[in-house]
Amino acid sequence: MIKNYFKIAWRSLVKNRISSLINVGGLAAGMAVAFLIGLWLYDELSFNKYHRNYDRIAQVLTHGNDRKNGPYVHNSLQYPLAIELQTNYRDNFRHIIKTSGVQDYILTAGDKKLSAKGQFMDATAPEMLTLKMLSGSREGLRDFNSILLSASVAKALFGNNDPVNQTLTISNKINVNVTGVYEDLPANSQFSTVKFLCPWSLWEAGNDWIKNSTSNWNSRFLRIYAEIKPGLSFESVQNKIKNIELQHISKLENFEEKVARNPQLFLLPMGDWHLYPIGSKAATDNKPIRMVWLVSVIGMFVLLLACINFMNLSTARSVKRSKEVGIRKTIGSGRWQLIYQFFGESLLVALLSFVLSCLAVVLFLPWFNNLSGKEMEIPWKNFYFWIISVGFIFITGLLAGSYPALYLSSFKPVKVLKGTFRIGQSATIPRKALVVLQFAVSAALIISTVAIYRQIQFAKDRPVGYDREGLIMIDMRSDDYFGKYDLFRNELLNTGVVANVSESMGKTTEVTTGNNSFDWKGRDLSKDASFGTLMVTHEHGKTIGWQLLAGRDFSRKFAADSSGIVINEAAAKYMELKDPVGETVTWKWGNAQPIPYTILGVVKDMVMQSPYEPVNPTMFFIKAPNGGVSCINIRVKPGVGMHKALPQIEAVFKKLVPAVPFEYQFADEEYAFKFAAEERIGKLARFFTILAIFISCLGLFGLASFIAEQRIKEIGIRKVLGASAFSLWRLLSNEFTVLVIISLLIAIPVSYYFMYNWLQDYQYRTTLSCWIFVGAGAGTLLITLLTVSFQTIKAAMANPVKALRTE
Repeated sequence: MIKNYFKIAWRSLVKNRISSLINVGGLAAGMAVAFLIGLWLYDELSFNKYHRNYDRIAQVLTHGNDRKNGPYVHNSLQYPLAIELQTNYRDNFRHIIKTSGVQDYILTAGDKKLSAKGQFMDATAPEMLTLKMLSGSREGLRDFNSILLSASVAKALFGNNDPVNQTLTISNKINVNVTGVYEDLPANSQFSTVKFLCPWSLWEAGNDWIKNSTSNWNSRFLRIYAEIKPGLSFESVQNKIKNIELQHISKLENFEEKVARNPQLFLLPMGDWHLYPIGSKAATDNKPIRMVWLVSVIGMFVLLLACINFMNLSTARSVKRSKEVGIRKTIGSGRWQLIYQFFGESLLVALLSFVLSCLAVVLFLPWFNNLSGKEMEIPWKNFYFWIISVGFIFITGLLAGSYPALYLSSFKPVKVLKGTFRIGQSATIPRKALVVLQFAVSAALIISTVAIYRQIQFAKDRPVGYDREGLIMIDMRSDDYFGKYDLFRNELLNTGVVANVSESMGKTTEVTTGNNSFDWKGRDLSKDASFGTLMVTHEHGKTIGWQLLAGRDFSRKFAADSSGIVINEAAAKYMELKDPVGETVTWKWGNAQPIPYTILGVVKDMVMQSPYEPVNPTMFFIKAPNGGVSCINIRVKPGVGMHKALPQIEAVFKKLVPAVPFEYQFADEEYAFKFAAEERIGKLARFFTILAIFISCLGLFGLASFIAEQRIKEIGIRKVLGASAFSLWRLLSNEFTVLVIISLLIAIPVSYYFMYNWLQDYQYRTTLSCWIFVGAGAGTLLITLLTVSFQTIKAAMANPVKALRTE
């Protein structure tokens, strides 16, 4: 019996080739989207699960509330806080780990050099992160001069040789011994970019300022990760530690303002790091989890559109199959047998579509990985994958075939065989409703895609306050750079392709450091005294092209500029200084005496962090004689091409720091990278929109061809009576035009509601102009008319003799 069902289903597919091709092709496209989204969702929801104890690991953070600026969160914490946790609260934790930030370093082994991101951590970090060791031991970081390498870095430096017990150099300064090699962490681990680990004690020994911070509760520079003991909850441990900082800062000078902010520690579980990250404010930034929901819903709708095509075309062709149903019922077939048959047909279509969708996913997965920033693979060998796939085929088949099966099996055999069976107007209502739903989804996706694009362009067009074009940034990843600034500057200027050179703490496209304990005349004591603080050389302003609004720039002509500062607009506004030039700002570091600085000038706000957020109050200082900078900025002369400038710049660096690889970034490219997350959302939305429109048009094309075929005699009679081709096209297109207009009336308010709320996440945002909705509506209507017109014009131009002739 089942064999017969599939035989009939196959014959029906072969007989109706066009509708079958539309059904299988559209459903395959929808299933391919669902397939890709399923892989993407699995990757998102399994973030950090590579680490076996991820459900007990957390990052220690502190949050509070500034009376003027509202809630805040700090992920950089004080050294004495880590000591306090490790000493007096160790009964609650299996591990408490101090770590540096992730930075780029140069690793040298023999004649091989490469840049890799690394981190300094306490010795028990590999055990907490459950690194999979390929050689050596997780205990390797207990040795003072040790390093653990990822497999990819070990391969690049040592080839196929065992690197354990081999020696390499970090940034041409620190000699370390390789004590282990661990498996590269997957892309969906928060530590995936870390390619080597070194002991915290090694970092501390090489930086005196760290040693001097062991009792300084004002200095925030390290990150703390912890693993709670089995049987304890994050909430119970958090309640024990939350007031540690408050208890200690109450003993400091000028503690009133700090206590007023009520700083409290809290634990952010590893399971929340990716989907529920904490931003600079206390409120949770829900963008990743909202993205998961958004993509899931869109994927379901795209698959639903494909199922709608199957339902529509099946019910539209019900007249042709009505006699088949009547005869089968007459010779004894029950309704359930017919339902099984039609479900069998839909399952066959679903199976064929799944095979095609697998081929499509294999072809498009590399492109989709690049689009979504993932490294996903199809888990062919996973048993659960096949179980889910079979269930997916079965559910899709039932969903697509449910309405046709129930509708076709309900025909009365007497009416069908007597020829009195007619499809009434009410029978077309579900079909029209499905068409409306299809184009409502398509129109909503078009509107959303345009709104996302406008938001990205709006932020890109924001004045950045400096000149990005022709600006090159080079990280100073080795001590070989230090003490050679004047030499670098002279050599680079002598090339004839460089206009100016400067050094700075961090890149022009970021604010890497911040400090507090500033004071100034008329300061509101309830205000947080934290500012971004950047060390620069005298030529920095001229090199990056910042714009002075008041006062003057740094100058080597004035020796007193070493105790002067330049502030941005945001800082002047925050400090509520009407005429800030010449005012004094004092800065107290730890227990040292306050240092006075004179404001020399005010520069236009520069967008150095997120282009969607307000500019942070920032102060620029002349760099200290012993360092304080980490980036060389080079301004190429206007009109000089990079293909000409870069070889000459590289020659200077190879001459002065031959042991360091020449690596650089363009400021405009680094700035463009800040839009990566939003552009990824935009590309995904555009991809889904094109697919939704394609699938909807497939179904519309099939319906139009069927209606044209069904009304062929009517068209012939109208032509004989003198109807023009245009009037016939208008007659056949009107029905679809009305349906699309109804879909727009649904899509426009729904998409406005969701996109308006999405834009509220950005403080610097565009508006939803009326033309977006008008343009999307006009575009949807045009697509509909173009899709329908092929069949309607073909029918209108046909010879009426053929339509009216009877055998």
